Amino acid sequence: MKLGQWLGFLCLAIALMILWEIRQILLLVFTAVVLATALNSLVQRFKRAGMRRSIAVPLTLGLLLLVNILFVVLIVPPFLNQFLRLVDLLPRALTEALEWIEGMEGLINQQPTWLPELELPTPSNLTRELQPLFRNLLENFFAFFSNSLTAVLQFLLVIVLTIMFLADPISYRQAFLQLFPSFYRRRADEILVKCEVCLGNWLAGILINSLFIAALSGVGLWILQIQLVLAHALLAGLLNFIPNIGPTLSVVFPLTIALLDAPWKAIAVLILYLVIQQIESYWLTPTVMAQQVSLLPAATLVAQIFFASFFGFLGLLLALPLTVVAKTWIEEVLIKDVLDKWDKKPQWIPVGATEGLATLPLVDPVKRDFPFTDSSEGSVASKDGQAIASNNSENAPPAPPI
Repeated sequence: MKLGQWLGFLCLAIALMILWEIRQILLLVFTAVVLATALNSLVQRFKRAGMRRSIAVPLTLGLLLLVNILFVVLIVPPFLNQFLRLVDLLPRALTEALEWIEGMEGLINQQPTWLPELELPTPSNLTRELQPLFRNLLENFFAFFSNSLTAVLQFLLVIVLTIMFLADPISYRQAFLQLFPSFYRRRADEILVKCEVCLGNWLAGILINSLFIAALSGVGLWILQIQLVLAHALLAGLLNFIPNIGPTLSVVFPLTIALLDAPWKAIAVLILYLVIQQIESYWLTPTVMAQQVSLLPAATLVAQIFFASFFGFLGLLLALPLTVVAKTWIEEVLIKDVLDKWDKKPQWIPVGATEGLATLPLVDPVKRDFPFTDSSEGSVASKDGQAIASNNSENAPPAPPI
């Protein structure tokens, strides 16, 4: 490698190290971009109605502030009250669950006489082994909220960046496009438009899904007379933003509280949540989220593990929008611009090819003075595939004397 190539490789390595060190800040910037994209769709609606952007942006921010104030005044106080009661009831509910599991040990240990002696793990041993795992999960979960000052500062940073991006998105968009070569900037701008559409579709779809699951969970738990219905319903809606993992976690709280009343209620809660997930997967998602970016379930799960391992809990929350943007760039840049255009046709006819395969266009490197004929009456071809004469054509020029 030449000196210039080594310097370029060194600069690339330094740039990657810098990006790795500031990955949390980049994730906060991406969060602001997602929020600004969602709000900008509402601004565009106001502009299409004849409103100027200088008025549409403050109106959008005012509506958002009004919705947040109503949510804080009407929903947050009863939710916090029920959530604190839920935290108080969880230890007693877990104790009831462990006692019920230990009561099932007798049934598990009664093996048929025709079976050989097997040392099966008892439920108490399983719970004892799983306790450290649950303890670590809870510690990592609450560690995200432990540093309240850092969380508040990060939240304020996201809000400020969102307002800045929303106020003048074109300037920031053009500044980002300057990072691409001049010949590719128009194409990069098209990809950014597609990313914006995909993010808007994903956000609209996930909001409708979350509202549907929260409402259906609340109605079902109210019918079953489960305590703290509002807290369970809101947690189910919020955890739906985390696919695969969130719906599983949302059933733990009502299932545990239901054990305080009767075991059959716990089974009914489990059946209720399974039915809700089936309705959401097979009816709501194909109907409401038809315009959403389709992601394979395995790819979504791998993306969640990847982003959670590199960015922590915030990476887990933003795994799906990050995957949507990454999928769009991979499809447009790698597949359409590189792989799909990698289709050089062979300029030779393979030996023994069939008649259908021998019709590839042949290149004539030598410029002839007479036109080629497409006559099928005995045209002669040389070894390099060039038509040189047509013996049976009446208008063909006379052959030169030998």
